[in-house]
Amino acid sequence: MTLEEKITNDLKTAMLAKQEATVRSLRAIKSAIIIAKTEKGANGIISPEKEVQLLQKLVKQRKDSITEFEKANRNDLMEKEQEEVNVIEKYLPAMMSEAEIQEVVKKAIADTGATSQKEMGKVMGIVSKQLAGKADNKLVADTVKSLLS
Repeated sequence: MTLEEKITNDLKTAMLAKQEATVRSLRAIKSAIIIAKTEKGANGIISPEKEVQLLQKLVKQRKDSITEFEKANRNDLMEKEQEEVNVIEKYLPAMMSEAEIQEVVKKAIADTGATSQKEMGKVMGIVSKQLAGKADNKLVADTVKSLLS
């Protein structure tokens, strides 16, 4: 079952159960999938990797909104965004722990022979391919930076 089919089925269920936050979140995901499928060069198909990137982008957008709403003291809007984040994250693969990320980064540093932060790009190139969709890129970059310093 593709992500789109799963979203459609879950959307029907959420609509029948009158779960507003879930319906809102699933409609956003479905909309993003349709947009991605109709982009130039997509040919109506999106890969599982692209689906994960799409979901991560939606989560990031909502987390950025939460930060802005927090600054503006808009708890009502902040709660709505957090509800959507919680629903969208259910469709993302499980994220790796910091310890697992450190192991992958240490191996990449050993493989590349990097010794300073000037060589962070080499390490990030390898690590970001291995951890695509499995770890937060900011956390990965911070880990690489701390291990190279």
